[in-house]
Amino acid sequence: MVKQIGIALLVILAIVLGVVGVSVGQGTELTPDSFLRIHIRANSNSNDDQNVKYLVKDAITEYLTPILSNATDKQTAMNLISQNLDEISEVACLVLEENGYTYGAKAVLRSEYFPTRCYDNVVLESGEYDSLIVELGSGTGDNWWCVAYPPLCFVNATDDGTENVVYRSKLLEIIKSFFGG
Repeated sequence: MVKQIGIALLVILAIVLGVVGVSVGQGTELTPDSFLRIHIRANSNSNDDQNVKYLVKDAITEYLTPILSNATDKQTAMNLISQNLDEISEVACLVLEENGYTYGAKAVLRSEYFPTRCYDNVVLESGEYDSLIVELGSGTGDNWWCVAYPPLCFVNATDDGTENVVYRSKLLEIIKSFFGG
C-alpha cells in the first residue's frame, strides 16, 4: 500500500512539474536553448503550394545533412547554417523554379516564438527558439518543421556520433530509483 501511494505521488509530482527531459550522448540535459529548429513556410495553403513545400523540404534536408553532420553543438550548427544561408535560399528557389513557381524563397536564421510542438517523443514547449526559417513566396501558408540540432531531421548525420540522441523520461528514472532498479 505504501509503495502504491509513493508511486502515485511520484506520478502526480512528475505531471505537475512536467519532469520530462531529453538527453544527448552522455547525459547532457537539453533545454529550449539547446535546440535549433527549422521551419519551411509555404507560400499559401493551396494544395500546389503545400506540395512544393515538401519538395523544397526534401532538397534542403538533403543539402544540410552533410553540413550539419559536422555540428557538435548548437552554436556550431547555427554557424554552419549562417555560412550557407544564400545557398539554402538558392536550393529552395531552384526547386520552386523547376516546378513552375516564380515567387522565390528566402532563408534566414533568427529567434522566433513558437507554440508547443511534438516531434516523435520530444515535446518542445512554447517559447523563443533559434530557427532556420525558409519562407517560400509570402510564407503565409502552413509550415513543415523539425529540429536541425540536435539532428532529429537529419538522421543520416551519424559520422560524428550524433546517432546517440537518446530520449528519456525522468519520471521513469525517478520510479526506477525509487524501487532500486
